[in-house]
Amino acid sequence: MSSHKTLFLVPTSHDAGLTSMALGLVQALQSQGLSVGFVKPISQPEEVSRTTDPSVHFASSLCGVNAPRGLTFQQAEQRLRTGDMDALMEEVVALVDSASHAKDVVVVEGLIPCDAAPGAQALNAAMRRSLAASLVPVVDGSAQPLADLPEMLEITARTYAEAELAAGNTPFAGVLVNKLTDGSTAADIAAQIGRRTPVLAAVPFEPSLNAPRVSEVVEALSLQVIHPGTMAQARVHEVVVAAQAVEKVIDRMGPGTLVVTPTDRSDVALAAALTHQNGVPLAGLLLTCGGTLPASVYALMAHARESGLPVLGTAADTYGTASRLAALNCHVATDDERQMEQVLRFIATRIDCAPLLVSIEEEEDDRMSPPVFRHRLIQSARSAAKRIVLPEGDEPRTIQAALRCHEKGIAHCVLLAEPAKVHDVARGLGLSVPDSLEIIDPARVRDRYVPHMVEMRKSKGMTPAQAAEQLEDAVVLGTMMLALDEVDGLVSGAVHTTANTVRPALQLIKTRPGVSLVSSVFFMLLPDQVLVYGDCAINPNPTAEQLAEIAVQSADSAKAFGIEPRVAMISYSTGTSGTGDDVEKVREATRLAKALRPDLLIDGPMQYDAASVASVGRQKAPGSPVAGHANVFIFPDLNTGNTTYKAVQRSANVVSVGPMLQGLRKPVNDLSRGALVDDIVYTVALTAIQATGQKQATPDLVGA
Repeated sequence: MSSHKTLFLVPTSHDAGLTSMALGLVQALQSQGLSVGFVKPISQPEEVSRTTDPSVHFASSLCGVNAPRGLTFQQAEQRLRTGDMDALMEEVVALVDSASHAKDVVVVEGLIPCDAAPGAQALNAAMRRSLAASLVPVVDGSAQPLADLPEMLEITARTYAEAELAAGNTPFAGVLVNKLTDGSTAADIAAQIGRRTPVLAAVPFEPSLNAPRVSEVVEALSLQVIHPGTMAQARVHEVVVAAQAVEKVIDRMGPGTLVVTPTDRSDVALAAALTHQNGVPLAGLLLTCGGTLPASVYALMAHARESGLPVLGTAADTYGTASRLAALNCHVATDDERQMEQVLRFIATRIDCAPLLVSIEEEEDDRMSPPVFRHRLIQSARSAAKRIVLPEGDEPRTIQAALRCHEKGIAHCVLLAEPAKVHDVARGLGLSVPDSLEIIDPARVRDRYVPHMVEMRKSKGMTPAQAAEQLEDAVVLGTMMLALDEVDGLVSGAVHTTANTVRPALQLIKTRPGVSLVSSVFFMLLPDQVLVYGDCAINPNPTAEQLAEIAVQSADSAKAFGIEPRVAMISYSTGTSGTGDDVEKVREATRLAKALRPDLLIDGPMQYDAASVASVGRQKAPGSPVAGHANVFIFPDLNTGNTTYKAVQRSANVVSVGPMLQGLRKPVNDLSRGALVDDIVYTVALTAIQATGQKQATPDLVGA
């Protein structure tokens, strides 16, 4: 993960003023000297007809932030309808990543729940979790009594931050309260909700900042413009419905008042005209119930019209018109920058950034979410541009994965198979194979590898006949291509066993200098974070020395993929609470691993719950830098590791990527025989990234 802090803002109600508070927060953080990014990943449904989302527009024009254009709500809905939430969240991650370069903080604006966006809360929860972002609720202070705030925040926490609640952690980075009408201060709010949640703002309601222009009212209600006057500039601060005698209405006609009256109330129309003519700048006169004023009355209003009084009309009745005015959306239009500038200044000066500044400086439990992991995995693989051989070239899932990698530019895949068979299998899947996808027929090339293999295995007495026989196996052939640097990595296992994949690699590729064994890790894509499990595929019963080496290899693998390792050496006992040979092995392995790599956070022996659950970790291993926050889990033997990974994978419906092999000179990776197409794609990407990290002067393998 990068070093920026991500703040995810969600509204607790429809009219909380989410955009204004989000951009006000951007300006407040900028005033503290921070570099701030802004993203609205998914636009509101009503913004579909706009060329630019208002949030993105004002972020650029008023905050100087180059915010990326987000997905439309319709695009997001389409992904959900096709069950493609993972792909949607990867797009969200990509948007936020694009805005986070060289930033201290990125403010992310969620969706406002409304009738047109019934899935907004679920999308907000998924985005927040995928970004591993700190949650900041935006509260409409006028919507409920202050005493109800704790209950509402608890509901918000259960909706968006269930995992934090379950772990006993504070669910919010802070709370922003907007539109307060009762004079409550931040101290008053803090007294209600407690000290654990910082009150970042207590913004009073300011009617002048909520006043739409008359032209916006005309557009929203499809009103008839009888006389435009100053409607492009005039703002509606108050609506007065003239249902009483005129003398009772005149006193309420103040600056910015929109007077609403039926067409047959000539007395009210004349009173409004005289009021405006005498220097009180009314917002306008709205005539209801259709029809027109008598010509004589309208003529008497000439001076008022000349001084700018807008006169509007509607066929709707007075009550219906008043109801529609009361429900009017008062969001600031994108062409009303002067008003929005005042709104943001008003809010920004009332935000206390101190609690956020403290959290930005603090060392955080930096979790990488699965969408972030997948997105960065694919991006890094694309940048690596490596050549990966797939020996099971005519296997249907492998062909689909190769086509997807080819289409997305993840890697240059090389299929080992008879080309005609590959095309036949693809046609059966309803796919076509482009000429640019490389297919090598093993029968046409294997003979040229015989002398190389004989030379490499001469210490074992290999003969040309034996080499030719072994090269009949496409995995061996692919491994030879890798040994001779014709490809950068190999992925196999969709139909072969782990032994079929690993044995040729150990014979022909061998381990890296200073490495005594090959081990494996799985990347476990849990709902809210990615964990690394090792070793779950290779070593049945490692010694303490081997277990220490597996821990170091796994930590380095985690770091290579952007996960800052916190390594837990797993056992059935935590600390000094248990005895026995199995516990002593883990205890000794922990000591050796710490001695090998004092720069790593490693602790053990430790039970799984003590390693993974903060509250249990504090109880069972107080003071441990790993307990409760581990992200690399080293199991004491293959029986424990393989059983645990499969139990978590199947019981919790968790995607596991791997096994990824560690310790070889060049990357060779095994697949589960139940691998899905996506599993193969991600393993190809892993292999490409490994190839980048391992690209170095390789010792001459001839005669090894």
